Amino acid sequence: MDNRSEVRDFLTTRRARLTPEQVGLPATRSRRVPGLRRSEVAALAGLSVEYYARLERGQIAGASSGVLEALVRALQLDETERAHLYDLARAADGIPTSGRGRRRPAGKAAARLSLRWALEAITDGVAFVRDPRQNLLATNALGRAFYAPVIGDGGRLPNLARFQFLDPASRDFYPDWNLFAAMCVGVMRAEAGRDPHDRALQDLVGELSTRSEDFRRLWADHDVRTHGTGTKRFHHPVVGELTLAYEELAITAEPGLVLLVYTAEPGSPSAERLRLLASWAATATTAAVRDPEGT
Repeated sequence: MDNRSEVRDFLTTRRARLTPEQVGLPATRSRRVPGLRRSEVAALAGLSVEYYARLERGQIAGASSGVLEALVRALQLDETERAHLYDLARAADGIPTSGRGRRRPAGKAAARLSLRWALEAITDGVAFVRDPRQNLLATNALGRAFYAPVIGDGGRLPNLARFQFLDPASRDFYPDWNLFAAMCVGVMRAEAGRDPHDRALQDLVGELSTRSEDFRRLWADHDVRTHGTGTKRFHHPVVGELTLAYEELAITAEPGLVLLVYTAEPGSPSAERLRLLASWAATATTAAVRDPEGT
């Protein structure tokens, strides 16, 4: 990914979303484009118009932390956007990606026995390991049942971004499909800023941009986000609608990998449906063991 174009597009899209009223400036009727003018952002940041214009052309190499913080304030960036701006500046300066440790092959990391034991120890929630490219690497037993619509009959663990944008089944599995799509792209965009030399991620972005108009449109928005924590709705073909809280935990022994756990509020209908799903999965597993040929 070209760093200059990434910087240019990120800064221009952040500028375009702000109105004069949001930053305490008087509104005018003669604006030909949405958002603030370059001169207004420069004034808010305490920079010359010429220097800000150079930054917005992508020439961010050498920008000091004071300049970057001035842009954060002027463009009203949130914490994820601030981190993304710093990642882009580090890349322009040739500094290694965000101080991350060296990554081991994701497949070998997910196969580590102690990590699999930890997953299987989580019995009342959906637990899985995901890499920065949205590959689902490992799940617990309930996770395999939960993600059955994603995994399919072959049992091969999939790429969640490909499922989101290329599989029509995702629109049934995710009732809030538009929200999930924007979240998926925002997480991928932030990851691309952290590691601009990740060839596999670049290839995935290229594939999805070619095959999905929705992905292409969202990628062009340059929105970034972290997953972190929150609540999501799902529609599972076996147990119906589930409202689950999620927590994302970094796996410090495996830089880049995260453990996600979905749980339901105790005593809620979703908690009961998760228990039903676990029972269904156990029954299906027992049947498969007794009749491996499916006769």
